[in-house]
Amino acid sequence: MGKDDLADVELAEVDKFKDLKDLVAKKTGDDDSDDEVKEDIEFDLVESTKDILFTSSLNWLLVLIPFAVIGKMSGISDGWLFILSLLPICPLAERLGYVTEQMATYTNPTLGGLLNATFGNLTEMIVSFFALKAGLLRVVQLSLLGSILSNMLLVLGCAFLFGGMKFKTQTFNKTGVGMNSALLLLAVISLSVPAVLHTTHTELHGTQSEIALSRFTSCLLLGTYCTFLYFQLITHRDLYEEEDGDEEEEEVTQTFWGCIMWLGVISVLISFLSDYLVDAIEGAAENMGMPVAFISVIIIPIVGNAAEHASAVMFAMKNKMDISLGVAIGSSTQIALLVIPLCIVAGWFMGQPLDLNLHVFETTTFIMSVITVSFMVQDGQSNWLKGLTLVLAYCIVAASFYFHKDNKITEQDATKLVDSTSLNSARGLSNMGMFPPPMGF
Repeated sequence: MGKDDLADVELAEVDKFKDLKDLVAKKTGDDDSDDEVKEDIEFDLVESTKDILFTSSLNWLLVLIPFAVIGKMSGISDGWLFILSLLPICPLAERLGYVTEQMATYTNPTLGGLLNATFGNLTEMIVSFFALKAGLLRVVQLSLLGSILSNMLLVLGCAFLFGGMKFKTQTFNKTGVGMNSALLLLAVISLSVPAVLHTTHTELHGTQSEIALSRFTSCLLLGTYCTFLYFQLITHRDLYEEEDGDEEEEEVTQTFWGCIMWLGVISVLISFLSDYLVDAIEGAAENMGMPVAFISVIIIPIVGNAAEHASAVMFAMKNKMDISLGVAIGSSTQIALLVIPLCIVAGWFMGQPLDLNLHVFETTTFIMSVITVSFMVQDGQSNWLKGLTLVLAYCIVAASFYFHKDNKITEQDATKLVDSTSLNSARGLSNMGMFPPPMGF
C-alpha cells in the first residue's frame, strides 16, 4: 500500500472519528456547533430593531403608544386612555416573550424554561407595582387572581381543546405537573386562611392580624418557591427537561447583550403604559359600565397575556403538551408563589396594608378552579372534552365576576377601615417593632 493510500485511510478514519464525536455530542447535549453559531452573531442595532419590530403581526398595535401619551397629556376620557394603554401591552408582552426565548438559547433547556416563565409574568408584576403604588390594593389582588384563573382555566382549556381536535389523546409528564398542582394547593391554603379569619371575625388584633399573617405567609411562600427552583433545576431536573425529538431549533437572531437591551426597553414601555392603565381603570369601569372586578380579573389578564396564551395553544397543536402545560400551570404556580408574595412584601416596605384576604367570593372561585384543574391533569392525559370543560368553567367564572359587586377600590378596601378597637391593637404591634403600621397611623 502506497503513501497516498495510507493517507486516504487516515483521512477516512479521522472523518469517521469526527462523525462519531458529533453523534455522541448530539446525543449527550454537548454539541458546540450551536455555540459557535451564536458566537458568530454580531450585534447590529438596525438588524436587531428590524427583527423586533417587523417579525410579529401584533406589532401594528404599537402605533397606539404615542396616542396613549398624547391622550394622557391632553386629558382624554379614562375609557379611551384605558383602551389605548391596554392594547399595546399585548404586542409588548409578546415581544418580551420572544426576547426571553432568544436569551434562553444561551442557557440550558430547564433554565431557559424558567426564564420564559419569569419574564412571561413581568407584565403582571409591573402592573401590580403601579397599582400598589397608587394604593389600588384590590386591583393588585384581582389582577393577579385573574392571571392565575386565565392560565389555569382558559389557556389550559384551549390547549386541551384544540390539541384534542387534532390528536385523539395527548399525554404529558404527570409527575412534574403533579408537583405544580401540589404547590397550587399550598397557595389555596395560604389565600384561604386570611379570608376565613376575616369572615369568622376571630382576629386577635383586628385587621392587623390579617396583615401580619399575610406577611408571615408570604415570606414562607417565597422560601417555598426558592426550594421549588432547587428541586426543578438541581435535584429533579429530569422531570422538567423535554425529551429530544423532531423539534425545530430556535433560530438565534439576537445576541445575549442585545436581549438584555431589549428587555430593558420593553420593560420601560410596559411600565409607562401600566402607569396610564392604573390611573384610568376606575374611570374606565364607570365609562364602560363594567365592574372594576370584571376588568381586573378578566379583561386585563386576557389582553395582557394574549400572545402567551396563543403560544400555549400552538404548542398543544404540535403535540408538545409538556411545554403547553409549563406555560399554563407553571405560570400560575409562579404567580401564586412568587408574584403575589412579592407584592405583599413590597406593600409592607411601601407602607401599604396589602394582604392575602381576597374576600370570600374570590377565594372560593380560586379554590374551585385549582381543584378542577388538579382533577383534570392527575392522569397525565388530555382530550378535547377536558378542554371544553375548562373553557366553560372559565366562562362561568367570567360571568360571575361581571355580576359581582365589589366595593369601591380605595387604599383601605383590601383590609377595610381599621376601627377604633383594632387601632390600639395595631399600634401595640407596631410598638413591638414586628410590623410597621399602614400609612396614616
